[in-house]
Amino acid sequence: MTGPLTATMLRALPAEHRQRLMRLPHEVSFPQGARLFEEGGRADRFWISTGTIELDMRVPGRQPAVIESLGHNELVGWSWLFAPHSWHMGAEAVTPVRAYEFDAVAVRSMCADDPDLGRTVAMWVGDVLAHRLRSARTRLLDLYAPYGSGSLR
Repeated sequence: MTGPLTATMLRALPAEHRQRLMRLPHEVSFPQGARLFEEGGRADRFWISTGTIELDMRVPGRQPAVIESLGHNELVGWSWLFAPHSWHMGAEAVTPVRAYEFDAVAVRSMCADDPDLGRTVAMWVGDVLAHRLRSARTRLLDLYAPYGSGSLR
């Protein structure tokens, strides 16, 4: 796979850290409709991908609620960084997807060995996490609250 990495990763990580991390992944592909992971499963990897991936949450008595659509070069998965390392959402490929797949244990080990790298990775993933939580809240309110989220989109 060629092309730039996620803009968030480019802004968040100094070039030296990006270069070190990019020694770790291997390329993978997912066909349209493939489940990348399930809510509650073991979060042992993450991806920077092309294509479109939908994040969803189980809702008792209903179909899973699509929380957010991720596009080209976005981080797919953040649960790998935080114990107990289990997915907080599910993910499905809406289009064919090609991705860089990172082994979470290797990245956490690299971060533990280099606190500066660990800090920048944690800030990057934390920023993504904060955005995803805001999106989940807004989407769930839009779907299930009597008056929606009140946001004008």
